[in-house]
Amino acid sequence: MKTLTVFTPTYNRAFCLPQLYKSLCRQTSQDFEWLLIDDGSKDNTQELINSWIADNKIKISYAKKDNGGMHTGHNLAYQLIETELNVCIDSDDYMPDNAVALILKTREASKSKDIAGIVGLDATKDGAIIGSKLPNVAAGSFMDIYGKHQCTGDKKVVLKTAIVKQYPSYPEYENEKLVPLGILYNTIGLDYDFIYANDVYCIVEYLEGGSSDAILKQYKQSPRGFAYSRKVNNKATKAFTGQVKNAVHIGSSAIFAKDMSILKEEGRTLWNILLLPMGALLNGYIRWKTRK
Repeated sequence: MKTLTVFTPTYNRAFCLPQLYKSLCRQTSQDFEWLLIDDGSKDNTQELINSWIADNKIKISYAKKDNGGMHTGHNLAYQLIETELNVCIDSDDYMPDNAVALILKTREASKSKDIAGIVGLDATKDGAIIGSKLPNVAAGSFMDIYGKHQCTGDKKVVLKTAIVKQYPSYPEYENEKLVPLGILYNTIGLDYDFIYANDVYCIVEYLEGGSSDAILKQYKQSPRGFAYSRKVNNKATKAFTGQVKNAVHIGSSAIFAKDMSILKEEGRTLWNILLLPMGALLNGYIRWKTRK
C-alpha cells in the first residue's frame, strides 16, 4: 500500500484537472495514490479520469456522488482513504514536483502519537508564499498558527488518516453546499499538535467559481454550515474578541436561515442573543455586498 493519498474533490473541472494530473506524474516520489471524488460533474470529467487510469502512469481511484458541495466530497474521501497520510489538492491547484517527497521526509518527524499531521505552505505559480511562513517552532496547535503566531494566508494540511477517522464528518445540511473545511483542523487541534513545515506542498490558482470565489455569497447560501463552524471555533477560541466575532456571525447566520434556534449554544446562548443586533448589522452588510 502507498503511504500518502492525494485526494481531489471536483465538480465540472475537466478543463483544469490535466494540470494537476501532470504534476502528480512528475513527482520525484511515487509513494502515493490519487483519489478523485466527482461531486456530480456534468462535463467529461469521468471520461478524462478513465483515460488516465488506462494510461497507468500513477495509481488513481475514482468515486462519483451526487452534488453536495466540497465538504461532502471530503466526507466521502475520508471514508475511502486507507493510506497512512492524506492531503487534499483542489482541482484548480497542483503540486510542485518534490511535494510528495517533502511530505514523506517530514513524515518521520510526525510519527509521534501526539502529532495529527503536518502543516505546510501554499504558493503561487511565481513562487510567492501565500500569506506568511509558519513560525520557527517544531510543532503546535492549528489554532496557534493564526492566533498566537499571527500567521496569514491559507496553509496546506496533511493529516494522519487514522486520526481523521476518530472525528465526526462534516455536517450535511439540506440545500446548503458549504461547511468551512478548517473546522476539522481546529477540532483535531484541540487534542493533537501538528508539525510546522515551511515547505511548499501546493501551487494555488484561485479560479472564478472556485471554493475561494464569492465567499460572501457562499456565506449567505449556507448559513447553518457557517454557524456550525463558528460554534466549533468557539471551543478553541479563548480570546474575548474572537468570541464576540463568532457570536456576531452566528446571529447573522440565524437571520439568513430564518431560524433563531441557531442561537442556541451550550454556555453561550444568552451571549448570542445579546449580540444579535450586531449580527443583524453584519447580515445587512452581506446582503448589500451580494445584492447584484
